[in-house]
Amino acid sequence: MTRRFILNEVSYFGPGARKELPGEVRRLGLHKALVCTDKDLIKFGVAQKVLDVLDEAGIPYEVFSEIKQNPTVKNVKLGLEAFAKSGADFLLAIGGGSSIDTSKAIGIITNNPEFSDVVSLEGVADTKHKSVPIIALPTTAGTAAEVTINYVITDEENEKKMVCVDPNDIPAIAIVDAELMYTLPRSLTAATGLDALTHAIEGLITKGAWEMSDMFEIKAIEMIARHLETAVNEPSNPEARDGMAVAQYVAGMAFSNVGLGAVHGMAHPLGAIFDIPHGVANALLLPIVMEFNAPAALDKYVTIAKAMNAYREGMTREEAADAAVDAVRQLSIRVGIPQHLAELGIKEEDLPRLAKAAFADVCTPGNPRDITEEDILELYKKAY
Repeated sequence: MTRRFILNEVSYFGPGARKELPGEVRRLGLHKALVCTDKDLIKFGVAQKVLDVLDEAGIPYEVFSEIKQNPTVKNVKLGLEAFAKSGADFLLAIGGGSSIDTSKAIGIITNNPEFSDVVSLEGVADTKHKSVPIIALPTTAGTAAEVTINYVITDEENEKKMVCVDPNDIPAIAIVDAELMYTLPRSLTAATGLDALTHAIEGLITKGAWEMSDMFEIKAIEMIARHLETAVNEPSNPEARDGMAVAQYVAGMAFSNVGLGAVHGMAHPLGAIFDIPHGVANALLLPIVMEFNAPAALDKYVTIAKAMNAYREGMTREEAADAAVDAVRQLSIRVGIPQHLAELGIKEEDLPRLAKAAFADVCTPGNPRDITEEDILELYKKAY
């Protein structure tokens, strides 16, 4: 059996790593950037930390900031227009998954204009050309969009999240600079951190997992368990911030290449229909879906319990699985994640609609335990 593993050409890590940006721009022979970011990152000065590096190096750029937290087809089309008008030859993505995912769609369509409707990119699109070069600087420790071949765009007209998988979209350069995360609010640190934990756990137990992906996901779980609470409670703690920045990248290295499962399948319609932040949706659903999946992955649940420091000598596999689920749930509670869908404004009558959409989601078939639409409905009810 042949397996594939795709990663960035070059990645940089560590506080202050953004200073490597000019050298990479020169090495790639690039000249002008369209900076894709969001209005909050501009408002709170986070994007400026990167723009200052461009200014000091004399690298010209224009800024595009019409990007929602769950980026839409409309955002992508506006970005395409901005890129075409700017005269830029590369995309500089500053932000969480929303900015980087939007950049991926812009970059792919620019070089593959037959997909200009955006919606035809859903799934595994047969693009022929690599994206416009993307240099990605994440500002959250969660999505790992800077190292994945996936991106998610909301089709507002049909109220669905389109998961797009394309080796041609991976950023050429990832610069993971924890200093860009120091001002991230507590709630967003918690939600994005648990998004990363969801990636690591689902990537470990998904049907496509294998030894190489497992080693990354196990390490990511260990690092998140060690660093997330400190990053939430001490936002300027350099060790915790850098630990989370690296952990989420490590998780992304693997899940991008092996897939996910029902947690993401269920989280996507919550974002598409109700605009629930992706990390919050994942965090709320993760322990509930873990309970469902335990019988299909007991050995790996023992590994999760050990990585979360929840395993005790002499535990049976079933006891270790219970300990792993409880460790995830308690971490979620300690960092302030809502525990019920009702807290997010979801109504009980919405659940069948959500279940239908989740069952059809591209991530759901990767779930380690076979799952039906009825099963998903019951899991939503437990989460309600």
